[in-house]
Amino acid sequence: MKSVAAANDPYDVPEADYLDLTGAIERTVTVDGGDLWCWDTGGPGEPVVLLHAVMGSGAFWGYQRRVFEQAGYRVVGYSRRGHFRSAPGPREDPGTAAGDLAGLMDALEIDTAHIVGTAAGGFAAADFAISFRRRVRTLTVSTSLTTVGDADYMRATEAMRAPEFENLPPQFRELGPSYRSANPRGVDRWLELLAASRPHTVSQSFVSPLTLDAFSGLTMPVLLIAADADLYAPPPVMKRLADRLAQAELALVAGAGHSAYWEQPQAWNALVLDFLSRHGTR
Repeated sequence: MKSVAAANDPYDVPEADYLDLTGAIERTVTVDGGDLWCWDTGGPGEPVVLLHAVMGSGAFWGYQRRVFEQAGYRVVGYSRRGHFRSAPGPREDPGTAAGDLAGLMDALEIDTAHIVGTAAGGFAAADFAISFRRRVRTLTVSTSLTTVGDADYMRATEAMRAPEFENLPPQFRELGPSYRSANPRGVDRWLELLAASRPHTVSQSFVSPLTLDAFSGLTMPVLLIAADADLYAPPPVMKRLADRLAQAELALVAGAGHSAYWEQPQAWNALVLDFLSRHGTR
């Protein structure tokens, strides 16, 4: 397993204005009865689509948007139904996250893309890769249980956490202890974004069974990123996923929690960009 941490102080990261969309196209796309807010940097580069966590939205990618764009990619971020600026859609027909992603890519005239998901965004990313595999150039899944449709696997992972864990404040569940201690300003900004990010709860089903067996059928290059302070999907869980894939790479962001992309963006970005550069077609 490749282990990466940012040089010097990993928590000394620059400020990012998460709603500064200068140079990106912001729009609302209607897919299967739902209105999804998205931003798109455009350009001729290979598309990279970013899928956020349950505790997040398309506005959480400020540490990634410009870095990936400067690396030559067309970068797209969006909020899933019920999250920041995206409508929940009809309660009686909430659709699927993978189906919504396919509709979004159709609307943006993107045939294939590098799909990158964190936490619950990894569920949607994996479902899309299983169900629409022709449209996935590479798959990156960060700190995500991913195969939540596998009952035995879920029982094993749930046993890693005390029942009281889910009742903790979100910043204690989602952000690692080192980050909370070293970067209280970053925690405050994360909480401010979170307060605006999930006004409605939308329960969407999966297009395909999200099981270990279904996941093991993926043949595109896959990067799995673990974080050693993540209590949802710790490194042994991510390794169990990696062991089921023929073309999986497993990497570790040292010292980070469930939101590694936010806590240590330099290290996280470096891992993803290195993976994309080796498996892209530019």
